[in-house]
Amino acid sequence: MTTQREQLDYGGQAVMEGVMMRGKNALAVAVRQPDGEIVMHTEPLDSKIYQGKLSKIPFLRALVALWDVLVLGTRTLMWSATVSMGPEMKVEFTGPMAWGTLAFSLVLGVALFFVTPLLLAGLVEHQISSSFLTNLLEGVIRMAIFIVYIWAIGRVPEIKRVFAFHGAEHKTINAYEAGAELTPRSVARYSTSHLRCGTAFLLTVMVISVLFFAMLGQPPIVLRLLSRILFIPLIAAVAYELIKYTNRHRDNALVRVLSMPNLALQKLTTREPDEKMLEVAILALERVMEFDGVLVPAVSSEEDKVAEYSPAVL
Repeated sequence: MTTQREQLDYGGQAVMEGVMMRGKNALAVAVRQPDGEIVMHTEPLDSKIYQGKLSKIPFLRALVALWDVLVLGTRTLMWSATVSMGPEMKVEFTGPMAWGTLAFSLVLGVALFFVTPLLLAGLVEHQISSSFLTNLLEGVIRMAIFIVYIWAIGRVPEIKRVFAFHGAEHKTINAYEAGAELTPRSVARYSTSHLRCGTAFLLTVMVISVLFFAMLGQPPIVLRLLSRILFIPLIAAVAYELIKYTNRHRDNALVRVLSMPNLALQKLTTREPDEKMLEVAILALERVMEFDGVLVPAVSSEEDKVAEYSPAVL
């Protein structure tokens, strides 16, 4: 079945009742409908974005990663939501609705994790003589909001299932990177944590922002608000490079120690998946492996086939 096991950095995300996997040349989303049928959507990635010069320049290539998370991630999440409701409940998230949802999510995230901590720290800054300590307090508040937010949404039943599919995604990628057989029974033995996880990226952004903003002093509140917004791409770029470095040097003892908080936080954003969830994740990964020439498509019987469904989303 496998022609070669060229080691590619596959990644993905959990979606509603399924998993999205992104390879070198394509992305694939596999979603299980209420009737048990697995529906698949596959599309090629824009080579100008993902294999162009920008994608090879340190720090600037983080812009590609942000595009991946914000646009492709949101688009596939919307698509999975329509499919997971079943054929009779399909709703198209297109045009202004889709872009409006993305814009609202961005504004909400910046307001909650960057503006709110600044305003809360500002309530007591007159009682703190050091601007460094005030900014440090802001960072601690930001971290606390982030962790409480993840913990709180993880208690919602629907989000628990998404987190279980997140665990299935990680187990599948870990199994692939270990050269293991991609079957639910084999994949189930692997960890639900991974160094390249989006949760690890977000936590790294939070930590770097604490250190970065702590050194900016205490200019007028308007300038501080602007700095919390305008410097987000720079902080994200540094976090992205750090994540790539830790993944390349994962066998280093110091890197393993420094990565422990990231891996620990993933216990809040992953759950142990069942075999049906693992099956969905494996199908998504195998589809992008086929596009990358890493896997020869198997000849499936009629009952083994999954449906291909490609609605317009954005």
